[in-house]
Amino acid sequence: MKYLCLIHRDDNVIAAMSQAEMTSLEEEYLAYDDELRKCGHYIVAEALQNGHDSTIVKIRNGKMIVTDGPFAETKEQLGGFFLIEARDLNEAIQVASRIPGARLGCVEVRAVRDSVKRAI
Repeated sequence: MKYLCLIHRDDNVIAAMSQAEMTSLEEEYLAYDDELRKCGHYIVAEALQNGHDSTIVKIRNGKMIVTDGPFAETKEQLGGFFLIEARDLNEAIQVASRIPGARLGCVEVRAVRDSVKRAI
C-alpha cells in the first residue's frame, strides 16, 4: 500500500541553521533516500520551497482568487514529502519515524486512496 509522509516544519528553524547544519541535514536526507530505495519503500521524495513563497488559488462563485503565502497561518508549514510503499500503517509509521525532518517538526502519515478506474 502507498503512504504519503508529509513533513511539516518551522521555516524559521531551517532559516536559522548554519550552512554546515544544512549540509549535514541534506546529507542525512540523501542517505535515508538510499536506505529506502534498498529496502523497497522508496517511490519519490521532494523538498518544497519556503511556505511563505507559495501561492493559493481558490475558485469562489466561478471566479478565481489568487493570494500569496501559506494556506494557513501556522508556525509549521509543509516542507516536503516522501511517497512510500509499506505493508500497513504500522510499517509506514516506522519508516516515517526515521525521516530526518521528524526531529525538526513532525511527519504526517496518510494512506493513498486507491484510484477508481473507469471504463471509457
